[in-house]
Parts: sequence; structure tokens; C-alpha cells
Amino acid sequence: MNPAPGAARLRVVLDTNIYIAAFAYPRGRNAVIWTAALEGQYRLLVSPAIIRELARVLRSDFAWDDDRVQRTIRLVSQIGNVIAPRRALKVASDPDDDRIIECAVDGNADLIVSNDHHLLDLKEYAGIPIVAGVDFRRTLGLK
Repeated sequence: MNPAPGAARLRVVLDTNIYIAAFAYPRGRNAVIWTAALEGQYRLLVSPAIIRELARVLRSDFAWDDDRVQRTIRLVSQIGNVIAPRRALKVASDPDDDRIIECAVDGNADLIVSNDHHLLDLKEYAGIPIVAGVDFRRTLGLK
């Protein structure tokens, strides 16, 4: 389900928990969100801070070796548009969540996708809706 030629694609920032769910559980429900990014169904936005957090969690919480982490990080960086946020925000109770919001704001995102209740409780920031993975899958017409 690629967008029609010339059609605008949603600009989306994924929270680290979506990546983790997709990579650690490739048969899980959130894996289809990553697959949709690979297929170009939306424009993925990512920042160096998100990439660093992803690498840290894969190493420390999932005991991935450095080679596997590097391959994954390289792929995320190639698929996503890397945004270098120009401003530091203090909006969320978790500084890692602020990095997600910074990427979305400076990347002019249409949507933030997260399964973290701290972000979901905000509902939106600067006019950017924050939705759960299940809702984004529905938006893309995925199960």
C-alpha cells in the first residue's frame, strides 16, 4: 500500500518503544509499523537522540551484540529522515519523551506514535497528535 505518486505521506516520529517492540518481537503487532516504514507508506522521522536511546536499550535491556545494534541503527538512519532538533524542550515527565517531541516539532511531523502512557496522556503537542500504535496501524489500514 504505497501512496499514490505525488501524494503527500504522513511525517511520523516513532517512540523508542515502537522500535523496540518491532525489532525485539518481529512477529508482534508493532512490527507492521516498521514494515510500513520500510515500504514507504509514511515518512519516518528520527533524531540522533532517538537513535542513541534505541541503541542503548537494545544493548542493555535485550543484550544485543554491537554488530547487530549497529546494523539496526544504520537501517533506521537510512530509512528515516534524520532530524537534528534545534531546541531542547521540557514538556514530558521523562526526558527521553522530550527527545521524541523535539524531533516531531523540528521535523514538522504530522504524528507521534507511542505506546508510552506518559506521551499518550499529552494527546498532542504543538498541534501534533500523539497516538498509540494500534491507532496508527488502523490509520495505515494494517492489522
